[in-house]
Amino acid sequence: MQRAFALALTLLALLVLPVTGFARETSPGTAASAKPAAVKSATKKKAVASKSKKATANKKKTSAKTVKKTVLKAKQNRGIKARRVAARPVSLQEMMGEPYNGGELVLRSSSVLVVDQGTGEPLYAKNPQKPAPIASITKLMTAMVTLDAGLPLNEEITIGPEDVDRIKGTSSRLALGSTLTREELLHLALIASENRAAAALTRAYPGGRPAFIEAMNRKARELGMTHTRFVDGTGLSSENQSTAADLVRLVDAAYRYPLIRRISTTGSYDLIVPTSKQVRHLAFNNTNLLTRRDDWEIGVSKTGYINEAGHCLVMQAKIAEQKVIIVLLDSWGKLSRIGDANRIRKWLEYGGTGRLASRTGKASA
Repeated sequence: MQRAFALALTLLALLVLPVTGFARETSPGTAASAKPAAVKSATKKKAVASKSKKATANKKKTSAKTVKKTVLKAKQNRGIKARRVAARPVSLQEMMGEPYNGGELVLRSSSVLVVDQGTGEPLYAKNPQKPAPIASITKLMTAMVTLDAGLPLNEEITIGPEDVDRIKGTSSRLALGSTLTREELLHLALIASENRAAAALTRAYPGGRPAFIEAMNRKARELGMTHTRFVDGTGLSSENQSTAADLVRLVDAAYRYPLIRRISTTGSYDLIVPTSKQVRHLAFNNTNLLTRRDDWEIGVSKTGYINEAGHCLVMQAKIAEQKVIIVLLDSWGKLSRIGDANRIRKWLEYGGTGRLASRTGKASA
């Protein structure tokens, strides 16, 4: 019995020892295995953190790109919107082009005078007594002095070296040796503001250019243009000066010449010009584009430009069945003088005081 009990204990010990031994052998293994797991966990955390940082950085870059694209798109959209606004149909007030500032007419020209031709009453004035260079507005006086002399209009005059612009160095479509009649030269001087044509007219005057310039200044005095001075017949010299008030007198006087009325309001002019070498066909457009528009009724027109004078325009026109004289001096842009003329017309017909519109029985808008 005791032997059987001892044998049982021995067997039990044999059974327990391998399990315990396994446990002892595997514990260190498990600990060793746990250590790399911790390292892996830490590495994984670092990797996750790194990815998170990269993701944040990428997100910022993407956000910055998105913002940039959004801004660019917004700018483009603004441009598209502006173009669409400019292209859409406009109302009468918008078409007038900013005519008002608290009920006042807003113009781009530095000196302006609008006068009722019949009564001499000023309808609008802005620096009317300010002296300024008048550029090719001068050619209206050149035409009047030429016609006053009673010289033959069919007399042929040849363009010579003395007609070349030595003041501003401007070019010309009239080649040296070109032969034209006095009337053709008047057309080119008034329609196309051709400087060589005007210079040839002054040279072909009895007594030459000095006598012509004297006649210009004498005519100015006769017209009561007390603040006007001429030194040449082209207007290339900035010493040709006047005021808006004086130029109203000049335009009114020019309107009394039927030939000046007809020529200065002609929209375009073609002619054959013989030269010493060939015969040339030349086409000229009026420098005042309003003369080519059917909605304007213009009696006299002349533009002018040199750097010192800016862009100038004088006109006699019928607006709201009333004859008016418009003088625009020193406008800052080539088309600004045209814009100013349109603004004045709309103002007189429909806006502002509506003075002419009320006189003619038209309702002002």
